[in-house]
Amino acid sequence: MRPTLKFPAGLYGVTPDWDDAARLEHAVRAAARGGMKALQLRHKTASPQLRRHLAQTLLDVCNALGIVFLINDDWRLALELGAHGVHIGRHDDDPASVRQAIGPEMLLGVSCYADPQRAQSMLKHQVAYIAFGAMYASSTKPLAPTAPLEVLRTGQALCQAIETPRPAVVAIGGIGISHAATLAATGADSIAVVGSLFLSPDIEAAARALSAPFMQAPTATPFSTSSSPV
Repeated sequence: MRPTLKFPAGLYGVTPDWDDAARLEHAVRAAARGGMKALQLRHKTASPQLRRHLAQTLLDVCNALGIVFLINDDWRLALELGAHGVHIGRHDDDPASVRQAIGPEMLLGVSCYADPQRAQSMLKHQVAYIAFGAMYASSTKPLAPTAPLEVLRTGQALCQAIETPRPAVVAIGGIGISHAATLAATGADSIAVVGSLFLSPDIEAAARALSAPFMQAPTATPFSTSSSPV
């Protein structure tokens, strides 16, 4: 039996900074048809009111489609709306405090950049995934240093030392369709993608191509998006 993950393997969409909820919904539905398994709302410049509106809209869509939905940074909003999880980085709230606040069931994803030591320390907070990157030059974070592929292998070794369901290893940053197979072969369970997915002229086709190398990936723990988070 293949090992199970705490987070879906495959394509993890990250939203561009669009203010139009209807446009986002249309794009997410197309990506889901192409195989996207998880979505993160990331809109750093949105007002609190807009962010809440976008989050509620996307949560409703993801619940209907069976897509895992996380909110970047704002664990309070994730908790308020009943999102499935939250993603935090180095400059966000302390992960131990976040885990205590959100409880044991909500998914927690963490940015680990190119730092396996940070990844190892994050695993004690019952994270759903550890994310490494930027793997390639990223237009979303143009100043971010790139991470070597080797961190994915190291991340896999750390995660596989944990009993199943184990945390997933996520690659992020500048990922295009041409990179997906290499990342999957190197140790990524999932790839987080913004531009190559949502800025594609054919989002469904892009999602299908980005998802293809992960079709034989480990299975995720059964996850119900219709009620409370796992």
